[in-house]
Amino acid sequence: MTTHQARDATDPPPPAPTDDEERLRQLGYTQVLARRMSGFGNYAVSFTIISVLSGCMTLYLFGMNTGGPAVMMWGWVAVGLMTLFVGLAMAEVCSAYPTSAGLYYWARRLAPPRQAAAWAWFTGWFNVLGQVAVTAGIDFGAASFLGAYLNLQWGFEVTEARIVLLFAAILLLHGALNTFGVRIIGLLNSVSVWWHVIGVVVIVGALALTPDSHQSASFVFTEFVNNTGFGSGPYSAPYVVLLGLLMAQYTFTGYDASAHMTEETKDASVAGPQGIVRSIWTSWIAGFVLLLGFTFAIQSYQGALDSPTGVPPAQILLDALGASTGKAMLLVIIGAQLFCGMASVTANSRMIYAFSRDGALPFSRLWRQVSPRTRTPVNAVWLAALGALVLGLPYLINITAYAAVTSIAVIGLYISYVIPTFLRLRQGDRFERGPWHLGRWSRPIGAVAVVWVAVITVLFMLPQVSPVTAETFNYAPVAVAVVLGFAGVWWLVSARHWFLRGGAGSGDADEGRPGTVPEARTEATPPTP
Repeated sequence: MTTHQARDATDPPPPAPTDDEERLRQLGYTQVLARRMSGFGNYAVSFTIISVLSGCMTLYLFGMNTGGPAVMMWGWVAVGLMTLFVGLAMAEVCSAYPTSAGLYYWARRLAPPRQAAAWAWFTGWFNVLGQVAVTAGIDFGAASFLGAYLNLQWGFEVTEARIVLLFAAILLLHGALNTFGVRIIGLLNSVSVWWHVIGVVVIVGALALTPDSHQSASFVFTEFVNNTGFGSGPYSAPYVVLLGLLMAQYTFTGYDASAHMTEETKDASVAGPQGIVRSIWTSWIAGFVLLLGFTFAIQSYQGALDSPTGVPPAQILLDALGASTGKAMLLVIIGAQLFCGMASVTANSRMIYAFSRDGALPFSRLWRQVSPRTRTPVNAVWLAALGALVLGLPYLINITAYAAVTSIAVIGLYISYVIPTFLRLRQGDRFERGPWHLGRWSRPIGAVAVVWVAVITVLFMLPQVSPVTAETFNYAPVAVAVVLGFAGVWWLVSARHWFLRGGAGSGDADEGRPGTVPEARTEATPPTP
């Protein structure tokens, strides 16, 4: 008798194998988006959006002023570890529910039945806010670096208005690529992984070998700088250290893209969670190496801060490598940032599409439309780009607006990241795991993730510069309050009567829209804005 035949009759039967489309149907949706992405492609999207050549570089000036080298280096190590806890907890839930709806759908499935729709609603709104803000942060950073290159190469005068125009042009480019270049987006995301890896190696190698002098290890790992204006009181230094964590925490955003791309990924319940976790730990290593290379290569700290381009990494490259090589390395960074922004618009649009599929955004009928030619949500692409542009406009009057945008991205995304983890902890053993899970480590990892997100949510709403004026005000709390207030009022007035009341897809099942299952239809459907 074989081992298989000897299986105890009391053992539960093994689950019947289901393909990706069948699993999606079980979750309440039908396959509409083209499922052509490999596991590597899924990972590539998240790795590209994390983009150490974008996040680390665009907030390097913030890091130099808010804690300096010591906080940048040790903050990266600490934040990377905490982010890994958050990502592991997310990945376990992603494996159980591989759908583009991602976080808000997870919240709906994990919350107590009577509260499920409310948890899903607010999770979705926080995720939309964070997604739009991270797209704004990425492309605004790319605009700043592009402006610096144009200044160095052709004497382009860098002003607030011109940076905003470059920002708008980059968003237009990424919208167009996601509309007309759909077939090459997957290829570009794969190329982006190698662009980032090889780019970090080349840049750090050049910075290690070329300059005649380097900073000491003591400077890189212990030098503390406080240019925030918060003085030298006993609580000032710890406060500045905590604020300085924003550089690392902002960089570690966007890896929920692997979840939002699961409806386009093969073997999604394994590839999706693997994409989340792999993108975090590979970025953790790459970012540490990149920060190490730049910080050791600083020739003049104050000279980098006072760079006429307004971009310290550009000045560090010029001082260490010379004009020609420095500008070439700057182009590598700009290329990575453009790849990053393109992938962010892709993931952002999938979240908007999924949320609109359930009727949760104003004018949802428009944003949930899928192009019959490309099978992608084209209207959602342009909403993502427009929303990012709006978030970047305060830069015209607020010199600290970029730090505020990155704070909004962190707050919005991480609240949406941790709500499903919190609900999963409340479920305990009732949680039905997918094929990728944490086993007995699920609860301790989830608990650490929840506590960490609670801390950074409060932290990044606090003032970042002193004194606080109209030009230095951190408007992150205002943006969060506006979005949360709008979502809250809409929930109380209308959405609580129809949102997800019949299951996934009830928002548009009345019209038989693609992306839902007819059986999910209920008598309560959202009004058409």
